Amino acid sequence: MSTPFDFEHAPGHLVRRAHQLAVALFMEETAAFEVTPVQFAILNALIDIPGEDQVTLAARVAFDAATSGSVIGRLEARGWIRREVDPKDKRRKLLWVTAEGERAVARMKSGVARVQQRLMAPLSEPEQAQLVDLLARLVAGHDAAAPTSRRD
Repeated sequence: MSTPFDFEHAPGHLVRRAHQLAVALFMEETAAFEVTPVQFAILNALIDIPGEDQVTLAARVAFDAATSGSVIGRLEARGWIRREVDPKDKRRKLLWVTAEGERAVARMKSGVARVQQRLMAPLSEPEQAQLVDLLARLVAGHDAAAPTSRRD
């Protein structure tokens, strides 16, 4: 007889459950916008660095480059992103958030802030800071070891 695996205390299971909670809270708080966490990340990343190419953007938000095109296409169809061919390299697509997209992000920010507060509510402030630090170190450690393995 094999030793049982305590999945309820396994880091991978707990990270998956935390992700489920974070997504559920995000979807509740941003329901009126019909946006996903990845779409929100893409919009914010492009507000920070307008005109970024699609492949670099996908890497920056840790999303699979192969499927980022369809996500970006949905944002473009909503009028929130503008996509143009790079005049220096016709294979590259450069992206900008439109004025309408910026207004949508601004309206979403209070709901997204509530997501963070609700997600972290069971923890004290020092525990919240510690969790964020530990998660950042965990992600950075894996990114440094294998930067091409990032996928959503």
